[in-house]
Amino acid sequence: MPSNKNKGMLVAAIGSIPLIMTLGNSMLIPILPQMKSALNLTQLQTSLTITVFSVAAAIFIPILGYLSDRFSRKVVILPALILYGLGGLLSGLAASAFTSSYVWILIGRTLQGIGAAGTAPIAMALTGDLFKGGEQSRVLGIVEASNGFGKVLSPILGSLVGLLAWFAVFYAFPAICLISILLTWIFIKEKRNRQAPPPFGKYVRGLLSVFKYEGRWLFTTYLAGATCLFTLFGILFYLSDILEKDYKIDGVVKGLILAIPLLVMGASSYITGSKIGKNMVLMRKLIVLGFLLMTLSYSILTFFEKLVPFLLILVISSVGTGLVLPCINSLITGSVGKERRGFVISLYGSVRFLGVAIGPPIFTRLMEWSKTGMFLSIAALTLAVGLLSLTLIHVKGKDGEKGHKASFRYNYV
Repeated sequence: MPSNKNKGMLVAAIGSIPLIMTLGNSMLIPILPQMKSALNLTQLQTSLTITVFSVAAAIFIPILGYLSDRFSRKVVILPALILYGLGGLLSGLAASAFTSSYVWILIGRTLQGIGAAGTAPIAMALTGDLFKGGEQSRVLGIVEASNGFGKVLSPILGSLVGLLAWFAVFYAFPAICLISILLTWIFIKEKRNRQAPPPFGKYVRGLLSVFKYEGRWLFTTYLAGATCLFTLFGILFYLSDILEKDYKIDGVVKGLILAIPLLVMGASSYITGSKIGKNMVLMRKLIVLGFLLMTLSYSILTFFEKLVPFLLILVISSVGTGLVLPCINSLITGSVGKERRGFVISLYGSVRFLGVAIGPPIFTRLMEWSKTGMFLSIAALTLAVGLLSLTLIHVKGKDGEKGHKASFRYNYV
């Protein structure tokens, strides 16, 4: 456990890691229409700049999660942040130097995705290593709030930087990464593990035992996290498009509007993380409530065309997302011991990235099909996931304890 003197900077360093990851997609959303016009791209090609980042991250997250278990979290995080910054630099140089830069941008975005694989999920595992009990849930809430704050800041920052040139956003990534690299290098101190890492075969058998006994609820929480990110980035993609097409709003004003639902989500995440402690019964209730709010919001949005009512209804879904994500983070982080925590959490991060990856392309097709059909489809999805969470996430309450604190039946180390 870190001392009180250094704890604040330690939390700031951990919180900066998912903030960097979040900027990778959200900062681009305001400038996507400009990039589409400048490079003469289709809507699908434009959405692929989000998708390749997320797919690369989804593929490499489990690999880097295993490496973080075998070596250390910091050894994985620092090179990942460096690669993330270099990927942004490559995309920026290509976009500013060549008229046909689309392929190079995708290559740079792929490198950024690989770097992103070693950020937020490893930061969650690191939080599980360094903090225990209710403090762990509080710091995980800060991590998710940092993620949300990044989503709030990024469209505004993307819009401001985009005033210089649409490709200037890519140059911002290495500059921001440098801050997180310095914070991580100086303030994150991991305990030396005197025990040799387990052989690969034993490590895999331990993981299989975790998923054998806990797989049903773990995969349900994975699906819940992916659904939250899928709907969030899909809606942002849709909102960015209609703001420019229907309302002729762009630049900083557009960034500020995109930030509204994200700000609500970040605030909800922070409050939820600070209140849930280790009360797993409460976590399950909040997950179900969150999905019900999302279902309600998306269902009602079919009836609204004007921007202000649309945003007011949309923030209901943001509250729901802010209830769900910190609870899932705490449930998953507490499910396994330190030796395999990195992989299990990283697999969760991989599924979240897949949700981000498929969001813009699927919403592109849904937008072409029907606005009403789009909102009713995602409302049906969030309702279904909420019901799965209610029936498949089982926690065991201890008799006689106030607040019905819950514990898992199995906790493999």
